[in-house]
Amino acid sequence: MAKIHSFESFGTVDGPGVRFIVFLQGCPLRCLYCHNPDTWKMNGGKDYSAEEVFQQIQKYYNYIKDGGVTISGGEPLLQIDFVIELFKKLKKAGLHTCIDTSGITFQEDNPEVLEKFLTLLEYTDLFLLDIKQIDDKKHQILTGQSNTKPKAFLSFLNEHKKPVWIRYVLVPGYSDDEQDIIHLHEFLNQFENIEKVEVLPYHTMGKVKYEAMDMEYPLEGVNPPSKDAVKKTKEILGVK
Repeated sequence: MAKIHSFESFGTVDGPGVRFIVFLQGCPLRCLYCHNPDTWKMNGGKDYSAEEVFQQIQKYYNYIKDGGVTISGGEPLLQIDFVIELFKKLKKAGLHTCIDTSGITFQEDNPEVLEKFLTLLEYTDLFLLDIKQIDDKKHQILTGQSNTKPKAFLSFLNEHKKPVWIRYVLVPGYSDDEQDIIHLHEFLNQFENIEKVEVLPYHTMGKVKYEAMDMEYPLEGVNPPSKDAVKKTKEILGVK
């Protein structure tokens, strides 16, 4: 069983083609720009078995057969056992599988956790990996945690030749420093498994959720980046 936050039937921005997206509940990060604070707590959402989710996905097979299924969150790999069980079913059905993750749950020095991640690789076609800030201190300010695990996870995926799309959210004052972006580019250049880099401009559309949950919005007064700032970031990161 897993805690599921929600489903999206016809996603077009979370992996190749038209995709069915499963948003899992729970996240250990507290990203200042998060637009889904309702996914943070593990006691939210609704319980589903892997078979129940698979049957839900099967209804849309004809629409997603040339796209696939993406598991997102929250942080989906908090519930890695469920993801593995579901992906086994999806691969047997011939569907492309993708995970949108921060990599924050990866533990290369924990044999039990590492074994699960190795199993996960067998059934996952693509990873969408968020690198939120290359500078560790700034990453801690932005997310509440170090970037050590996400960086180690990217190395792990590269070692096992698993395709990755990097996602970078551009937040004015937090992740838009030019030198940081240059350092990020230098870091990413050492990996051969990165197929694509996406620059995602920060937006304030999640603010309404904070208000509905009676929570203070962390980035009050921070505006989305300018078109020029987005263009410059893409140029530095080699985004075409």
